[in-house]
Amino acid sequence: MNHLRTMVDDLKAKLGSAVIVLGAVQNGKVNISAGVTKDVIEKGLHAGKLVKQAAEICGGGGGGRPDMAQAGGKQPEKLEEALATVEESVKSVL
Repeated sequence: MNHLRTMVDDLKAKLGSAVIVLGAVQNGKVNISAGVTKDVIEKGLHAGKLVKQAAEICGGGGGGRPDMAQAGGKQPEKLEEALATVEESVKSVL
């Protein structure tokens, strides 16, 4: 999970304005990390809520701060669906 968080931090620094949600499967479990830049937080997005939404679809849970969050799940076969759902949530706000 730390690798995902590092990637999110690096992408936030490079992109400047972004919503980043990354997911990976390791040892049959789902790991999700999200980062939201300050300007996007002001538009109403919250990294903790995004990862919670994704994790629930994957049979897990998690959360975090508005700018950074992590979660896990037990159903790796649902990761693609979870990320697509989060993408739609982001599009509806932006």
